[in-house]
Amino acid sequence: MAVAHRLQQYALLMRINKPIGTLLLLWPTLWALWIAAEGVPDPLVLCVFVVGVFLMRSAGCVINDYADRDVDPHVKRTKKRPLAQGSVSTKEALILSMVLALSAFFLVLFMNQLTIILSFIAVILAATYPFMKRYTYLPQVHLGAAFGWAIPMAFAAQTQEIPVIAWLLFVVTVVWTTAYDSMYAMIDREDDIKIGVKSTAILFGESDRVIIGILQFIMLLGWLAIASQLAMTWPFYLALLVAGGLSIYQQILIKERDEQLYFSAFLNNNWLGMAIFIGIVLHYAL
Repeated sequence: MAVAHRLQQYALLMRINKPIGTLLLLWPTLWALWIAAEGVPDPLVLCVFVVGVFLMRSAGCVINDYADRDVDPHVKRTKKRPLAQGSVSTKEALILSMVLALSAFFLVLFMNQLTIILSFIAVILAATYPFMKRYTYLPQVHLGAAFGWAIPMAFAAQTQEIPVIAWLLFVVTVVWTTAYDSMYAMIDREDDIKIGVKSTAILFGESDRVIIGILQFIMLLGWLAIASQLAMTWPFYLALLVAGGLSIYQQILIKERDEQLYFSAFLNNNWLGMAIFIGIVLHYAL
């Protein structure tokens, strides 16, 4: 029972019970792989990146909780996390994060040299993100860069180069991540202000909905530019129309300024990412 309990606590620390973060990291990765491979990604590359997404997201969660171990007990949403409750020690958390990160790096070794080099930047972005809320009001942008870095890595692994379209897709992902993670940050805004940590939700203030709406619009415009460059066909534009509708729905949800609706709007971005991926798949399939 003791071993089973430890494993359960580690699973909770890795957020295995809350896969939304893995999914939100997975969609941009799959976008990039399908575009880079023109619809037929290399099976090994696909497997490495899908498993790598799970490992790096899990490692990021552990590092995040380690960084916030003195903050989480004072935040309603996070006070029951394993480190906040003391059910997992800081030493255990550091060892677990290292095991997860090294496992991900081992997978990257099956890729080419450029991808391996880029993986070091990925680790730096993931490791530094949890500490950004102490120094800047833009930790959501940093998270966007960490999530978006899978895109140049995917292009490098699939094509051994990083074309301009990859960087445009990276920017679109950073903007999208900033928008949805700002929705998530709204849940903790009052607690964060009391504790003294920073977020875009605090920075945006009463203009939060407007600024998030602008970010969503920029994201959709970015996809139009990508679609134009790649000569995308009608299935993708239909998917983008769905993504636009979901963005409007998210605006309706956050209008009420209710914590649960903020969370619902954040979760809804999983469907937005999936819709765009389906559009990409259908474009290359048809």
